[in-house]
Amino acid sequence: MGQVCLLGHTCCFPHFVYCLPCILSMIFLFYIWNQLGNMSSTEAMRLFVKILEEEDPGWYSRASNSVVEPVIDVQMNHNSKVEPVIENGNSYPETKTISTLNGSEVGTQDKDIVVEGFGPVGVYDQWITPPVSGQRPKARYEHGAAVVQDKLYIYGGNHNGRYLNDLHVLDLRSWTWSKIEANSGAESPTTLVPCAGHSLISWGNKLLSIAGHSKDPSESLQVKVFDLQTATWSALKTFGKAPVSRGGQSVTLVGENLVIFGGQDAKRTLLNDLHILDLETMTWDEIDAVGVPPSPRSDHTAAVHVERYLLIFGGGSHATCYNDLHVLDLQTMEWSRPTQLGEIPTPRAGHAGVTVGENWFIVGGGDNKSGVSETVVLNMSTLAWSVVTSVQGRVPVASEGLSLVVSSYDGEDVLVSFGGYNGRYNNDVYVLKPSHKSTLQSKITGNSIPDSVSAVPNATNATRDLESEFEAGHEGKNWEAALDNADPAKSKGDLISVLKAEKEELESSLSKEKLHALQLKQELAEAESRNSELYKELQSVRGQLASEQSRCFKLEVEVAELGQKLQTIGTLQKELELLQRQKAASEQAAMNAKQRQSSGGVWGWLAGAPPDDA
Repeated sequence: MGQVCLLGHTCCFPHFVYCLPCILSMIFLFYIWNQLGNMSSTEAMRLFVKILEEEDPGWYSRASNSVVEPVIDVQMNHNSKVEPVIENGNSYPETKTISTLNGSEVGTQDKDIVVEGFGPVGVYDQWITPPVSGQRPKARYEHGAAVVQDKLYIYGGNHNGRYLNDLHVLDLRSWTWSKIEANSGAESPTTLVPCAGHSLISWGNKLLSIAGHSKDPSESLQVKVFDLQTATWSALKTFGKAPVSRGGQSVTLVGENLVIFGGQDAKRTLLNDLHILDLETMTWDEIDAVGVPPSPRSDHTAAVHVERYLLIFGGGSHATCYNDLHVLDLQTMEWSRPTQLGEIPTPRAGHAGVTVGENWFIVGGGDNKSGVSETVVLNMSTLAWSVVTSVQGRVPVASEGLSLVVSSYDGEDVLVSFGGYNGRYNNDVYVLKPSHKSTLQSKITGNSIPDSVSAVPNATNATRDLESEFEAGHEGKNWEAALDNADPAKSKGDLISVLKAEKEELESSLSKEKLHALQLKQELAEAESRNSELYKELQSVRGQLASEQSRCFKLEVEVAELGQKLQTIGTLQKELELLQRQKAASEQAAMNAKQRQSSGGVWGWLAGAPPDDA
């Protein structure tokens, strides 16, 4: 869940749709499944792809070149521009929707999203897209993200079924992308293993890449280090028994310790083990905590509160998503499952989380049906949930496998999201300025959060609500006083002018909506045409599968005949052995008789033995 597709080659995220190669392959694989009996469809699919990769390593590249993206976002406006993106020296067009509002260009994708134009933003709790520039990274999900000195670093991930190992940086002051070319070191860029589902942690002037899925995984968990000063990758040398390799785990930096929980190993076995890496001694330690731990899961989120409590939320198994909350006391190493308050989020996996003071923000994720549209926040002192904002439509912040970091802009904390998968791979940047502020610096001394947390309300929101009500009431009184003192005829004329302006604006909006509807109809016709072509291709594949099925049946008959022949050969061999034993016995009896005959004569006559008849 949130790692690779059922085929094992990470072509799409399993909480959403399958790509066309998956669908075509699964048709053949379900036949194999029926033939294999007790083998599950998942294992049959992985076995098929493994054999295919060994016999024809280039099969997926040919399939990717002939198949379009499985889902294409519908553009929200009729005005669009195509901006070229440079990737590895080659330019390709990338569509970005841009609309015009009062002479200024503003990109839109959702009515709840304020987009393009980050400078004058004074609105809280709304996702916006800043005007980024430079060499944008390839669209991806399940990548690693970390912030160091107002710079967002993006490493690795998954795009179109293949793992990545590139490193990009976004300057959060100028909103400019650039790609980092690593220098040759202990582990050069040419040998750096592409991965996805890993964790990227900032550690001083270094980046730590922990764990992750790869095509040829190692037995134990690996930690890679990128030195920002020398731009060099290297492997971190650790001591002790390292955890088994995995992806989709959570990694939390607590002081000088990395706390690793859960994930999925290379065999897709779900885990709920707990390990700590001491970054001072570089020593691994497996923790056997008391209490009931979270069930095995991957693609969950974790956060630390007051440097003592580790919180685990959500995640999923192979078929189920969770919305449970677990707390580990890092002093007593005891698990607990406290009661959640407020608007408890729906089950999800593949979401991202980040803390601002005592508030833990959760964004995105999926629930086996669609992406989660709500951005929620947990007050870690009161364990009360609330909804920050909600989006509509297929937008990147409602994706799985997206990343979320916290930075600052104009002296205020902002959340920065990148990438994700919601039917298509994304490389968009979104920013949200949260209104939730830390209301206290908690110092918890109890044994568990429920027993020790002081229920302090969020005073910031209450104050802001009172100020808004006061301002609204004050503006209303000023408006009434202005009407009382104004000339009635003039006020009536102004009112008519306002109504005319609103009518013109509505008519303009109506024409735009009609044009938008026409565009949607055209896109629908194109989609139906594509579906017709895909159906024809599917029929062709079915014909090929029928011929393969016939060939398989013939092979089964031949195998049965050979089995019967082998059984007959075994019977004949046993009969041959019996005849050989009988012949040997006959020869031995004849030899004994001959010996007795040669020992006769006078002494035999004297002994009374009758002579043998010649």
